[in-house]
Amino acid sequence: MGNVAELQDADFESKVIKSGKPVLIDFWAIWCQPCKAISPMVEELAGEYAGKIDFYKVDTDRNKANAGKYGVRGIPTLILFKDGKVVDQVVGAVPKSRLQDLLKKV
Repeated sequence: MGNVAELQDADFESKVIKSGKPVLIDFWAIWCQPCKAISPMVEELAGEYAGKIDFYKVDTDRNKANAGKYGVRGIPTLILFKDGKVVDQVVGAVPKSRLQDLLKKV
């Protein structure tokens, strides 16, 4: 994970809710095969949007609070935030074009 940082529940408020930039959170787990499938695409997009959108991964096994708060029921779930509010989300291993469409909303 070069372009996508790990995020813990304790840092969620400062890095996501109070961020001055849009933020994409990838809720995932180590055992999740679809999560592994989209991870390279998320990394690639993080490089393409560097400086414009912050990208984080949240391990739902170790960080349950925000996964529960935002209704993450299936993984991978990618949630886009702007000004501390949810803009949109995508669930499942989707094509890169679907993730690009999501990011264009901010």
